[in-house]
Amino acid sequence: MTSTYHNILKQFWGFATFRPLQEEIIRSVADFEKDTLGLLPTGGGKSIIFQVPALAKEGLCLVITPLIALMNDQVNNLKHKGIKAAAVHSGMSKNEIEVTLRDCINGNYKFLYLSPERLDTESFIKLLPSLKINFLVVDEAHCISQWGYDFRPSYLKIAEVRRYLPKNIPVLALTATATTDVVNDIQEKLKFREKNVFQKSFKRDNLIYLVRNVEDKLGYLLKIVQKMNGSGLVYMRSRKGTVEVSDFLRKNNVSADFFHANLESKVKEIKQNQWKAGHCRIMVATNAFGMGIDKPDVRFVVHLDLPESLESYFQEAGRGGRDEKISYAVILYNEEDVKNLESTIDTAFPDISEIKAIYSALGNYFQLPIGAGKGQSFPFYPSEFTQRYRIPIARVQSCLKFLEREGYIQATDIVNSPSRIHYLVDGEELYKFQVSHPHLDGFIKFLQRNYSGTFTEYVKIDEEFLANRGGVTKDTVIKYLTKLKEYGILDYISQRESPYIVYTEERLDEKSLRISREHYFERKNVFLKKLQSVISYVSLKNHCRSEILLNYFGEKNTSPCGNCDVCKEKDEQKLSTFEFETIVQQIQNILLKESQTIELLTNILDFPKPKILKVTQWLLETEKIIPIENNKVQWNAKK
Repeated sequence: MTSTYHNILKQFWGFATFRPLQEEIIRSVADFEKDTLGLLPTGGGKSIIFQVPALAKEGLCLVITPLIALMNDQVNNLKHKGIKAAAVHSGMSKNEIEVTLRDCINGNYKFLYLSPERLDTESFIKLLPSLKINFLVVDEAHCISQWGYDFRPSYLKIAEVRRYLPKNIPVLALTATATTDVVNDIQEKLKFREKNVFQKSFKRDNLIYLVRNVEDKLGYLLKIVQKMNGSGLVYMRSRKGTVEVSDFLRKNNVSADFFHANLESKVKEIKQNQWKAGHCRIMVATNAFGMGIDKPDVRFVVHLDLPESLESYFQEAGRGGRDEKISYAVILYNEEDVKNLESTIDTAFPDISEIKAIYSALGNYFQLPIGAGKGQSFPFYPSEFTQRYRIPIARVQSCLKFLEREGYIQATDIVNSPSRIHYLVDGEELYKFQVSHPHLDGFIKFLQRNYSGTFTEYVKIDEEFLANRGGVTKDTVIKYLTKLKEYGILDYISQRESPYIVYTEERLDEKSLRISREHYFERKNVFLKKLQSVISYVSLKNHCRSEILLNYFGEKNTSPCGNCDVCKEKDEQKLSTFEFETIVQQIQNILLKESQTIELLTNILDFPKPKILKVTQWLLETEKIIPIENNKVQWNAKK
């Protein structure tokens, strides 16, 4: 079977060999049918681990993933390789979902990507035994653990799905980051038949971690960008900040752009492609950028704001150096940043009464009656909602996360749903319609010439393209499509873009809504611990940065990397007798002439600053130099 896997890898991906651990995980889940948890750092090639063996087996591979944008991206990538794949998520119409699942039952697809909130629907559970699933994949598996940094209650439904599958169907869980607690929790929550973990070391020998405590972060960033070659990523927490920093870089003749979640999908795609192609050197972005992007030549990743967790930091920093060449992961911070990070606790944990008020406002916004809505999804426009109810967007997002964690709703990421059509009648009925409606006959023929497959599945269309090709306006094309929809000839879904809110339970009145205080404070403690881990990471000056990260993710018996700022400073502080005596003599010569500040001494002497500071500290302790006014020191002639 191993040769089969290699042949598939070569045929569809063009690779002759697997990366470390890929083949071992494939054999565990596919050959030995073992429940398997694979932990591979960002860029470790997780998708190939399930895509290759799924192609070697009969049946359908069911992939659970929470990120609709990434889901669509993987489906498109598979289609480009000639592999049949489909997705089902909250941004699709009921009929569209039914058509897709019907095609899966008929064996028309090898991969079905499913958002987790769809698992609990009665219609899907009924169809599950007919899907002929070869194995179940849980991507972003850390989402199932309450100790994870992105816990999603809908993931807890995954284990229930196993009841409807043959007993020999294994589960493959994959994630890039997980602590020891999360690793154990994933296996327990997914009901692994036996513990089985494959973990690639999180150590990245080519990634150099640096932390700098600086007041002028923009000035320091500019020095980094000017000093280093290659492309880079700059991460920030605010959308406004991404715009301001990219403007700053461009004003200083640096090729830069910005990226955040609020941009239209077409704009995002253009910006992303420009950066990937090297036409834009620096991308300044929120954490909305980077997921699923495999750009090998990123030479530096700079964080201008402190991240909320070491898990998210490790993923974002890990986007540097995927070509295995030296790259830098840099955090620029100051004491104000630490205070700002600590203050996020208030925004992240609004009062329970505020959470309930947001829930009520949400139901009113969707005009959803009490007792209705279970299983329904609604397009959600955050800016419109916040303006209508005069609530800051950050507060709304925090409240939605709590409602999600309590199992009342599911909030999806932004769904870009291009226009699509699907004929609701067969060819014979369509012909009869064309004969009886000659004024629409020409348009139907024109549509069929430009798009095929519309009788069997939903096909993406571009109204602008059709208008240009037909020599008419876009409004005319939309008018014809709408008319055919009204006649029941085809289903036309026009383009739209927004996040979705899915009601996993019927809408309750505010008094009946229960927010567990125990869960509330438990999650608050977890959140605080994660913040403290970040603050400790940047504050500690005597422990290797790489070791801190490796220990956080449960790796023991590690050794210093030798390359991070802490390790380098320790190396620089190793003084030979000759260096020590030379620095002492030079300081004495300078101070006998005139008192100076220690800062000025470090600038005058031609030695590394840490070595000079180490010598001056010894001189102060032995009172060979003594402090005087204006932060200066003088040589103590009495000594």
